[in-house]
Amino acid sequence: MAKVYYDDHADLAVLEGKTVAIIGYGNQGSAQALNMRDSGVNVIVGSIEDPSAEQARKDGFEVMPIAEAANKADIVHILIPDEYQKAVYDKEIEPGLEEGNALMFSHGFNIRFKRIVPPGNVDVIMVAPKGPGILVRKTYEDGFGTPCLIAVEQNASGKAKDVVLALAKAVGGTRAGVIETTFTEETETDLFGEQVDLCGGATELIKASFDTLVEAGYQPEIAYFEVLHELKLIVDLVQEGGLEYMWTKVSNTAEYGGRTRGRRIITVESRKAMKDILAEIREDKFAEEWIRECQNGQNNLKKMREEDGKLQIEKVGAELRKMFKTS
Repeated sequence: MAKVYYDDHADLAVLEGKTVAIIGYGNQGSAQALNMRDSGVNVIVGSIEDPSAEQARKDGFEVMPIAEAANKADIVHILIPDEYQKAVYDKEIEPGLEEGNALMFSHGFNIRFKRIVPPGNVDVIMVAPKGPGILVRKTYEDGFGTPCLIAVEQNASGKAKDVVLALAKAVGGTRAGVIETTFTEETETDLFGEQVDLCGGATELIKASFDTLVEAGYQPEIAYFEVLHELKLIVDLVQEGGLEYMWTKVSNTAEYGGRTRGRRIITVESRKAMKDILAEIREDKFAEEWIRECQNGQNNLKKMREEDGKLQIEKVGAELRKMFKTS
């Protein structure tokens, strides 16, 4: 079993006299910045001049150009999208790093795939909340927190573990529990989950189920409710108590049908495809493909967005979701 760290394992005093620069004030950046500040940490924001920078000012932060913030900070926390991190790091952050500084992430993509190669005299650490920014902030304000992963990739100072635990405490993670991992494990499992079930597999399963019912002559609205709308109800049960708990909360008919038919959907071939996808991630093939896609203007991604936006399930869903709006 993984060791779980809580509040009494972390000491915020480790961060006294240090300045944390949050690079990027989006959903995750704003939540972590606000939580850290409310925990007594000195936080500044590095950003381009966009609406998020204006929001940071409204929230009371000192906002400055990224290069200036990185040069001023002891801990530089990069919270901009993966595809922009290398260019921003090379131009704006790396020149200002000094011995004893810490470079911090909430996802290990650019370190794992060596897009960013920090100098040997800085710590390289990660605090990765397991939830969106809105949840990270809300749970903190509610007096609890969102579980986090932590990792130390490079321990130049000899104190990186203490620092990363303190930062996890500052964002509220140690209130709920923090698990130690590595940049490699976090990155590879995160990409796998996104591609195989959370985003890729789930959406394809929904689309295929919907198409099967509609092509068989059932009303699209009924198909939508059965294969998409009710999925959240099942996922909520799984999250609340686990897979077996979910089975206790559905009908015996649903349980028997699900247990006997599920493996006809997720077959031996499906499991082989999962292993192949994991291999692509571990062998850097996916990262190389994604980097090429970004260098080419994300044309394939834009095309897929346009095509899927025209699907019948999207049009039907847009209408049906109006039924659930209260205002």
